[in-house]
Amino acid sequence: MASTANPSRDDFAALLDESLGGAGGGGFEGRVVKGTVTAIENDKAVIDVGLKSEGRVALREFAMAGQPHGLSVGDEVEVYVDRVENAEGEAMLSRDRARREAAWDKLESEFGEGKRVEGVIFGRVKGGFTVDLDGAVAFLPGSQVDIRPVRDVQPLMDVPQPFQILKMDRRRGNIVVSRRAVLEETRAEQRSGLIQNLVEGQIIDGVVKNITDYGAFVDLGGIDGLLHVTDMSYKRVNHPSEVINIGDTVKVQIVRINQDTQRISLGMKQLESDPWEGVAAKYPVGAKLRGVVTNITEYGAFVELEPGIEGLVHVSEMSWTKKNVHPGKIVSTSQEVDVLVLEVDSDKRRISLGLKQAQQNPWEGFAEKHPVGSVVEGEVKNATEFGLFIGLDGDVDGMVHMSDIAWGISGEDALALHRKGEQVSAVVLDVDVEKERISLGMKQLEKGAPSVAGAASSGSLKRNDVVTVTVLEVRDGGLEVQAGEDGATGFIKRSDLGRDRDEQRSDRFQVGQKVDAMVTGFDRSKKPNFSIKARQLAEEKEAVEQYGSSDSGASLGDILGEALKNRS
Repeated sequence: MASTANPSRDDFAALLDESLGGAGGGGFEGRVVKGTVTAIENDKAVIDVGLKSEGRVALREFAMAGQPHGLSVGDEVEVYVDRVENAEGEAMLSRDRARREAAWDKLESEFGEGKRVEGVIFGRVKGGFTVDLDGAVAFLPGSQVDIRPVRDVQPLMDVPQPFQILKMDRRRGNIVVSRRAVLEETRAEQRSGLIQNLVEGQIIDGVVKNITDYGAFVDLGGIDGLLHVTDMSYKRVNHPSEVINIGDTVKVQIVRINQDTQRISLGMKQLESDPWEGVAAKYPVGAKLRGVVTNITEYGAFVELEPGIEGLVHVSEMSWTKKNVHPGKIVSTSQEVDVLVLEVDSDKRRISLGLKQAQQNPWEGFAEKHPVGSVVEGEVKNATEFGLFIGLDGDVDGMVHMSDIAWGISGEDALALHRKGEQVSAVVLDVDVEKERISLGMKQLEKGAPSVAGAASSGSLKRNDVVTVTVLEVRDGGLEVQAGEDGATGFIKRSDLGRDRDEQRSDRFQVGQKVDAMVTGFDRSKKPNFSIKARQLAEEKEAVEQYGSSDSGASLGDILGEALKNRS
């Protein structure tokens, strides 16, 4: 045995083993120790840690992913002792295990302090990537790679960069990191610094970075601002790409800065002159203008009068005759139309326009072309329970009331004579432009029927007047009569020919015969209705009131006889 004053290698190993409390170097196992690189052979480093034999460690374990190992003979390194001696008599050492143990100690400390750590993305796994944190392997979820989705991660791999530890569990060996959190924090710091140098109303140049349907993001030199589509121009912009393109340098004004969210709103139209200034004087109410339809909605159509000035034609102001129709069936986009200014609100930047007001009122036009008494032709558009609707010139309808369809029959029977689609002729009885109504008559065109002019002359007659009329025509349903020589014509119904049933026979009258009758009313065409029965009852009542009473002792026959005698 060698002297302790000059110990041999074996003596030193024994003393070291004894100091570690194990036999044969067993105390080294499972520990991280320091060793010296004694040689570099091919792809391995030979390391002496003071045991009986040296160990070999692959050089790749001394380098981070994608980086050189940088080892030289004589360097002192830390390694993990897996086993003191293997079958070849060499020590089983691991640099990875040593780095991992040291890395975990360091990472736990940095995680507790909230510090960033440096690592290298070196592999792909399901749902994300693996990161080497100086020996410890961490998981980087795909959503935590960047602020925006990254299509190609290859440029980010094998490059040392900072990460933020989100979660770690040493017992399970799990570490989750985020690169996005670092970028957001850095970006927030940069934004805060840049925003401090910006003020609302400032005019600045920027570069269009991205375009969306609702606007564009403009880079103001490290910070983005949103240029909304409504702030690009005073005129209507359907899509931002109509005005700008990605990469364009644009001059914008800072409209608003939200310090809480650090969002910047930009505008381009604010740098132009406002076309709405003096718009009330430029477009007075009642002015007729020409514009272009720019947009169609369910409630109307927008018409551009000039770039930046649009007015709304409400659906109710689009057509005189087409009601409850979608605006798209009346006008189309890009169509030039004539409109009338109905209202101007400069404060709310609204102009109400009328499309139908710029065209002639079809009822006024019809009244001018077809005065009362003129004959028109048209197609039966619809048959209702009270009359017929006839399509007329100017896309308007006229109505023939059931009482004006035919003489001598009931209105229901007269309606049954006509069907939808039938071509008929009628005379104009009345035109009410304000109520948009046209009254027509068909029976007035029948042979022997009184003229509408004659009906119109009935204005001198009043209800309850007793007049002498001449029988013009005898029908089963009654008599067609005329007041005076050239007066109003009217009709006496069969039930009005007399008070008694045997008097209610039209065959007891002859054409040309004159009879006295009372005016009981007027029909829709203002023609008088006469009644012999009403006249008789009125005369009887008058006689009773004048010549008799309940205690006179005179009979009703005596009273009537006396009344007739005095009248004659």
